[in-house]
Amino acid sequence: MIQLLNSEKDNLISAKISGKISKNEVEKIHSLIHEVLKENNKVDFYFEMEDFDGYTLKGFWEDIKVDSAHISDYGKMAFVGEKKWQEWAAKATDFFTSSEVKYFDLKDKELARTWIAS
Repeated sequence: MIQLLNSEKDNLISAKISGKISKNEVEKIHSLIHEVLKENNKVDFYFEMEDFDGYTLKGFWEDIKVDSAHISDYGKMAFVGEKKWQEWAAKATDFFTSSEVKYFDLKDKELARTWIAS
């Protein structure tokens, strides 16, 4: 499930993620990316992952398609999580993009919010 969080930054998509992400949820984020890009050059992301179990198969495939279409549109990305695999996923994202990507433990989410807002 993706629960959007309020953000004061115009180009920031901020969300709390839990459970499994479906294709429909990825499509909603994709629409938000387009909305941000109408007014900004880059899209920043803050993803707070708590009890996050990954994607449905269709959700994963949709996420790959969205990322491949917009990879050059991504700016800073803050991944906040509680599991080692989430940290590895953030490091892999950093390796494959020109975005500035950082992983924060869940207990450091205020630090992550400060970093993504700067």
